[in-house]
Amino acid sequence: MNTIFRKSMLSVAGLAFAGGVFAGPIAAHANPVVDAKPAATAVAVQSAPKPQGDQSHITLNDEQSANVKAIIAATKKAGLPERAAVISIATSLQESKLENLGHLGDANDHDSLGLFQQRPSSGWGTPEQITDPEYSTTAFLKGLKQVDGWQDMPLTQAAQTVQVSAYPDAYAQWEQQATDLVAQHWNS
Repeated sequence: MNTIFRKSMLSVAGLAFAGGVFAGPIAAHANPVVDAKPAATAVAVQSAPKPQGDQSHITLNDEQSANVKAIIAATKKAGLPERAAVISIATSLQESKLENLGHLGDANDHDSLGLFQQRPSSGWGTPEQITDPEYSTTAFLKGLKQVDGWQDMPLTQAAQTVQVSAYPDAYAQWEQQATDLVAQHWNS
């Protein structure tokens, strides 16, 4: 009976992984949201789960701050709430430290580019699209919207389902800084 249970759990995990692998390419090719109304403009992120584990923090330069604002603007344009911006910013903090990375030669993870380290070969878009902060954020958000219950799940689980990272728990360390950045810039 233990073997049956373990095989069942592995099957569920495999389906979850496959769903995450395909969420990126599917999301990247979906039609953009046009004429969406911004979400309500509350100052604090409502009903956000408490950050998990030890938290990291970096001091942002002008480029990184501009990318925070671009992620928030794309989130509002998509009509999504602040929680989506928190997940997006935390993901970008982990993937690129909010820097719009081009090709890094041997230091690159395959062909990963941009704020979210999305891959053209995985269907996220062209290199030019992926290195556009609005496009890459919109592509990430489309993947996030395909995750049932993303609003209520831990940030790291929501981000991992979209990104399918080799380090799935790493997103959690950026939740507090991402929450603070959204609170600071959502209404500006």
